[in-house]
Amino acid sequence: MKIYTKTGDKGTTGLLGGTRVPKHHLRIESYGNVDELNSYIGLLRDLCESPDYQSVLLVIQENLFTLGSHLALAPGHSGKMKLPVLAQDDVKSLEMAIDNMEKNLPTMKNFILPGGHPVVSHCHIARCVCRRAERAVSALNEVEQLEPVLMIYLNRLSDFLFVLSRTLSLELGSKEIPWKPRG
Repeated sequence: MKIYTKTGDKGTTGLLGGTRVPKHHLRIESYGNVDELNSYIGLLRDLCESPDYQSVLLVIQENLFTLGSHLALAPGHSGKMKLPVLAQDDVKSLEMAIDNMEKNLPTMKNFILPGGHPVVSHCHIARCVCRRAERAVSALNEVEQLEPVLMIYLNRLSDFLFVLSRTLSLELGSKEIPWKPRG
C-alpha cells in the first residue's frame, strides 16, 4: 500500500467511517492539534533522561492516539466501530502523577516564566500545544457532543505538563523565574 492515496488532493479528508470533510473542518483541526501534541510529547520523552518520566510519557502518547481516534470517528458511527477506550482511570493516573510530583515542589506564589533549561522549555511548549488542542476540542464539543473524558483528559494533561516542567526544573537545578508585573 502506498503512503499517498491522492484522495485528499482537492482539500478533503476521510474520517473513520468513510465520511469526507474539508481539511479545515473543526474535527480535523481538533485531532490535528492532538497529533501535534503527541509528536511534541515524543520529543519531550526523548529529552527526558529518567526512565520513569519516559514510561509515563509513552503511556500519554498511547492515550493521545486513543483520544485522536475518537475525534477522527465520523458522527453517527460510534458503536459501529470498536475503538480503544480512554477511561476515567487514565485521568486518575495523571492526577496521581501530578500529586506525587507536587509533594516535592515549593509553593507557587507567582506565575512562572517558561524556560530555565531546554527540556523545561519543551515541557512548557507541549503544555501550550495541549491547551490549543483543548480549545479546539472544546469548540468541537459545542457543535457535536463528545465523550466528556476527552476534554477532561486534555485539561488534566496540561496540568501534568506544567507540574512536570516545575519538577524537571527543580531536578535540573534550574531557577524558576517568577513573573513580576510592572506597575
